[in-house]
Amino acid sequence: QVQLVESGGGLVQPGGSLRLACTASGSIVRIYVMGWHRQVPGKQRELVAAITSGGATKYGGSVKGRFTISRDGAKNTVYLQMNSLKPEDTAVYYCNAEDVRNYWGQGTQVTVSS
Repeated sequence: QVQLVESGGGLVQPGGSLRLACTASGSIVRIYVMGWHRQVPGKQRELVAAITSGGATKYGGSVKGRFTISRDGAKNTVYLQMNSLKPEDTAVYYCNAEDVRNYWGQGTQVTVSS
């Protein structure tokens, strides 16, 4: 089993920045990718960004150039730096990790509003 704990959500004004963190614990040795998805009510959960154990990254189209995913292997933590935030970035952000299963965190709310 893998446990994921997210932190860093909150309220920010348009154009502002936030950094999310997700720390994995438990049986993490076989995790090969971690990432962030987001979801708003009535819509499907969508990929925001993902990073492999080798450092390769992938981003959803709407966040390219604004968000950056990174990882600290020593801390088993993945970060999502979100810059130039827009109201349409408002969502619950979920951390996930994959080995032979897909694990999810509880989610953290990000609200972009003036």
